[in-house]
Amino acid sequence: MAQETPTHAIDRLHATVLARKGADPGESYTAKLYAKGRAKIAQKLGEEAVECVIEATRDDHDGLVAESADLLYHLCVLWADAGVDPAEVWEKLEARAGTSGLEEKARRGE
Repeated sequence: MAQETPTHAIDRLHATVLARKGADPGESYTAKLYAKGRAKIAQKLGEEAVECVIEATRDDHDGLVAESADLLYHLCVLWADAGVDPAEVWEKLEARAGTSGLEEKARRGE
């Protein structure tokens, strides 16, 4: 059975970073991240999140857009490395739809 082509940008990005697993780290930034391991991938994700915060507090719209793209890219690399499919995240979000954020946090004991 042929695999369906992803239509959402994040799904397409996820497919691309998955395809880079096992690629030559000398020829692919994504493969280089995989080669450095999950801790480095997570560190890069954190750095991009901080850069998003900085751009937001500077009220730099274009900077926030660019850093958000970097953040989503690194999140997809982390998901791929950890075996998380974006569909799992979408399902979790759908399950939470219509639930108060305060109720959700209380249910999780936060």
